Amino acid sequence: MVYIESWDEFVDKSVQLFRADPQSSRYVMKYRHCDGKLVLKVTDNRECLKYKTDQAQEIKRMEKLNNIFFTLMTRGPDVDITEASMKEQAESQQTKKGRGRRQ
Repeated sequence: MVYIESWDEFVDKSVQLFRADPQSSRYVMKYRHCDGKLVLKVTDNRECLKYKTDQAQEIKRMEKLNNIFFTLMTRGPDVDITEASMKEQAESQQTKKGRGRRQ
């Protein structure tokens, strides 16, 4: 198993892998607090894709990937995943408000 270095390449290949065989594909997250490492793995028992990071900034990327996989798993592998990322951006903009009083 070889780790993929580029995040964009990992996302593209993992989405392609899931779309090719959604019934036998798995997405696994593993976090080791003592090492501070996060490992993401997507496999279909024939091909295994892995991505490893120790950067805290990558957590937002992982959340976006989770939303992509949730969308693919609930709506089917043929759905347009750009809708999921657009909806997430709109929700994040709505929740960001000033420190003033709530009304």
